[in-house]
Amino acid sequence: MELSAKTKIDDLLRKYPFLMDYFISKSPKFKMLESSVMRKTVAKVAPLAHVASIGGIEIGTLLSEIAAVIREKTGEEVVVAGAGPVAGVEADRQEILKGIIKDLHKGVDMPVLKQRFHELIRDIDPSEIAKMEQRLIEEGMPESEIKRLCDVHVEVFRESLSQQEAPTVPPGHPIHTFMKENRAAEDIIREMTGIMETLCDSPDKEVFKQHSEKLAGLVARLSEINLHYLRKENQLFPILEQHNISGPSEVMWALHDDIRQMFKYAGEQIAGLQVPLVYGTLKYLLKSVNDMIYKEEHILFPMAKEMLSDSDWEKVKRGEEEVGYAWIRPDTGWMPQVEVPPAEKSLTGTFPFDTGHLTVEQADLILKHLPLDLSFVNEDDEVVYYSRGKERIFPRSPGVIGRKVQNCHPPKSYHVVQKILDEFRAGTKDVANFWIQMKGKFILIKYYAVRDAKGNYRGTLEVSQDVTEIRKLEGQKRLLDWE
Repeated sequence: MELSAKTKIDDLLRKYPFLMDYFISKSPKFKMLESSVMRKTVAKVAPLAHVASIGGIEIGTLLSEIAAVIREKTGEEVVVAGAGPVAGVEADRQEILKGIIKDLHKGVDMPVLKQRFHELIRDIDPSEIAKMEQRLIEEGMPESEIKRLCDVHVEVFRESLSQQEAPTVPPGHPIHTFMKENRAAEDIIREMTGIMETLCDSPDKEVFKQHSEKLAGLVARLSEINLHYLRKENQLFPILEQHNISGPSEVMWALHDDIRQMFKYAGEQIAGLQVPLVYGTLKYLLKSVNDMIYKEEHILFPMAKEMLSDSDWEKVKRGEEEVGYAWIRPDTGWMPQVEVPPAEKSLTGTFPFDTGHLTVEQADLILKHLPLDLSFVNEDDEVVYYSRGKERIFPRSPGVIGRKVQNCHPPKSYHVVQKILDEFRAGTKDVANFWIQMKGKFILIKYYAVRDAKGNYRGTLEVSQDVTEIRKLEGQKRLLDWE
């Protein structure tokens, strides 16, 4: 047996299944190797160099320890080969990847691209793919083009994934609810597809206009899938991150944002009768939603079912109602025993503040009744509180508590969030102001650095407020004018 940095983890575990215990003992991040979905996808192409990087272990040490375990268990002699990468090929690989992306944009058949991508990833660390993708972005290739590679990734593994049955869970389980929404989405997609087949890409605006109202209504209905995505982002992803599984949140959130943008474009183009442009947008939108359903049910949900405990799923379910559901109501059935979270227990004792004293219940009621969305991030960048008002501007649910705030924002804004926190922590800035227009409302968003009496950074307070009506105020209205 010869071991090297290029040895695939899946090949190793199939030949020496007892190594699973060794990997898990080295790092909790390796627990994901127990997932059959991970074994069928990433592990099939992931070399030990990538595994060492994930676990924060020096590759030479990892190879030596694996060899020692194999010798001890089997008596087999193991040779450890050099761990260095093959020199002189990185530029060629980057050109291959660039060519795949360009041909994907040109519409080259997926089987051709799938084969080329499979050859590319056969002998390299998947993290090298990410590095090459980053370099292509730095060279000026739009990030949107890079993200389309996600489809090629899935196609490479589609054959093995398609043999896998959809996860079976009892009614009421979060996965059951997600999949029930997917079936509802597919019904809407079929109806939209039928209309588009009738139109047959007709460039005649009058022909399109006859169906535009129906299409606009269906696009609006399908856009309710945003609630489905929000529950993934705010409830499921944080729990996966606690198990050191961050890939889905990084990749899928970016794809969610792309789909959200497509809904906006589709609505505008239908209203403006922008034919034939609207046909391409609608086809891309429907394909993107369908592809996301496939990725959820063949990768995300099976992996999550394997990796998460009933206790984890209870946490996912606990905040679902706050975010909401797309088109459906969850079935009854699965319902683990739930203790009332400590924050929701009413305490009678009072706590002294600088300017008075309040019970926990009074303080909670005050924060709930403020016409603001409040979120507090501690000095370790963890979300530890959010206000639960009647109408939040931005969705929050219990799954966010304890989550790194950087992971609570779309990947494309990660660097901005980090910069704000760095400035606050360094003491160079105390406030960051932003404002956006959303659903006819003008929203003011302010971040405040929170410091103690000695000036030490203790966290960040986020305050969001609908100031639409405030901006309209003129003149004055005194107390005595109240009716």
